[in-house]
Amino acid sequence: MGKVEILESGFFSTIQDEGRLGFSKFGVPRSGAMDKTSFRLANALLGNQENDACIEWVFQAPVLKFSAPTSISITGAFTECFLNGVPVKMYSRIFVKKGDVFSLNFCKNKKYGYVGIRNGFLSDVRLESRSFFKSITSSPILSKDDEIAYQKDEKSVMSFSSISDASYFDDHDKLMVYKGAEFDQLASVQKRVLLNSEFTISDQANRMAIQLIEKLKNTLPSMLTSPVLPGTLQLTPSGKLIVLMRDCQTTGGYPRVLQLSNKAIDIIAQKRRGEKCKFQLIEE
Repeated sequence: MGKVEILESGFFSTIQDEGRLGFSKFGVPRSGAMDKTSFRLANALLGNQENDACIEWVFQAPVLKFSAPTSISITGAFTECFLNGVPVKMYSRIFVKKGDVFSLNFCKNKKYGYVGIRNGFLSDVRLESRSFFKSITSSPILSKDDEIAYQKDEKSVMSFSSISDASYFDDHDKLMVYKGAEFDQLASVQKRVLLNSEFTISDQANRMAIQLIEKLKNTLPSMLTSPVLPGTLQLTPSGKLIVLMRDCQTTGGYPRVLQLSNKAIDIIAQKRRGEKCKFQLIEE
């Protein structure tokens, strides 16, 4: 067994897997990786199980020191990566030895990045998941001097995998969406504005929700609290549009006008303040 030591914590670095399913009736958020496409790719590059835990970071990654051999992968937000000060490639399988130090520069685009490790990081399991969440896991974020266990894997040196063209992960402005539960209650003009306008990411964006700058006039009646999911687009009484994200609550009292597709959730999660998006309805 090996341990990775957090030499520098980065910004809002956490352990994430696919999240907690089946606990919404108890008010427990799903959590899990914000950009599941990048998260799953980090595991695929290492031959891991899809749900193996990775480190997720925002803008600035943690600095990691390894106590035993293994292999790692870096996906998500594009940045420069270094192993003992020597540049290494993202979207590839990287062998590390005992005592190696891994670091990354501030990301050049997007927001969320992932460090995968062979067989996953072995943080504590809480409610069938390793995903960090305040009041469920012992800590909401990784801190300097924390240590995380992993299985050492000396055979990793014999295996190489990479992606030569990561253009698939370039930013997209178009978000594919389904009608929300209250979509048909909107007036025709509201629907046109919602589906034909460009919206801007505000500075109110985190793992719980992303608020858009532009507003949509709300003429809908008040409603009872109802179930919500990651990707639900809520319309508040003041006209604010809020996209719920991975750590969102399980119920809400605002009209659910749209539901983002799984891929659209990944895309909007990676958008920075001031970037644009448009909604395109999926015809059912």
